[in-house]
Amino acid sequence: MGTEGLDPVERLLAERACERTVLDFVHRLDLGEPASVAELFTPDGVWQWPEGGRRVAGREALRTYFGSRPADRLSRRVCTNVLVTVESTDEAAAITYFATYRADGHTGGLVPPGPPVNVGHYEDAFRRTGEGWLIARRALVLTFGGQTPRVDRDGRS
Repeated sequence: MGTEGLDPVERLLAERACERTVLDFVHRLDLGEPASVAELFTPDGVWQWPEGGRRVAGREALRTYFGSRPADRLSRRVCTNVLVTVESTDEAAAITYFATYRADGHTGGLVPPGPPVNVGHYEDAFRRTGEGWLIARRALVLTFGGQTPRVDRDGRS
């Protein structure tokens, strides 16, 4: 089924649920438990980073991948321009722009701001499941990228 017969309220609810998943993803990485982002993917979900051929598939592999980020990593992702397109009653796609601010070696305190280490967009495919709207595939497309700086004990990079 296409989207022709989709009730406008159902479409709006699907768009909002997918947008919420996008925001929950970055919140969990930056302020929550990074490994828990695996629960936002379908059981066979895929995270891919075409640059370098990185591909992680399945919840357990995703849990391990995201859970392995350094404990001393401070990060904040700014997401904007979230555009969700409902393709059917059970499938949707989205593009989200992002900028990532990140530093390793953080042990507390304020870190002086620097430029973002990554700027790009996510390309998402969502599937509606019994658990709600989940990410079936997420591709990270970088337009600008650089190395993650390390901060010293005084919080300077």
